[in-house]
Amino acid sequence: MAGVFTSLACGGEGHLNPAVTVAAGVIGGDFSKLGWYTVAQMAGAIVGACLVWLHYLPHWRETPDADLKRACFCTAPAIRAPFANLISEAVGTFVLVLVANAISSKAVSATGPAAGMGPYLVGSLIWGIGLSLGGTTGYAINPARDLGPRIAHAFLPIAKKEGSDWGYAPIPIVGPIVGAILAAVVVKAAGF
Repeated sequence: MAGVFTSLACGGEGHLNPAVTVAAGVIGGDFSKLGWYTVAQMAGAIVGACLVWLHYLPHWRETPDADLKRACFCTAPAIRAPFANLISEAVGTFVLVLVANAISSKAVSATGPAAGMGPYLVGSLIWGIGLSLGGTTGYAINPARDLGPRIAHAFLPIAKKEGSDWGYAPIPIVGPIVGAILAAVVVKAAGF
């Protein structure tokens, strides 16, 4: 929510999630911004992860558990079951895209949500997704949110860190994109 408000205040469109940007392309038939937005989303996620690293700088040396250190940057499943993990990410992102589009649907309100309420409502939606569906995979539901910080984890000098778990990295990229595309097809068919 904070990122969307900031993006909007700076003249952006509030796109922080490549999966949501893909869904917008499917719904509107325009993918012209996908490349630039994805680059900006990834750069923002990497910079944000570097700020997290800096914020916790004295703690890296004192924290013995390498998995806890990595968890500050990227997601990991509670149970490593790749297909189930992929489905979890797809379902969470499907809910995000479907309900976010319903929130702004003219069928819900002729004018959409009151000014400033859209980001708040979507932020609440993301919180709800995390509370209800997030336990299985940590609910990336955003490829940039997982991949950008995972990249930062790989290159930052973190005391006694272990690998960045690149074997799991495709799940929080592919799952959200699949879920977003499926939701976009539903939104387009329903005429939101």
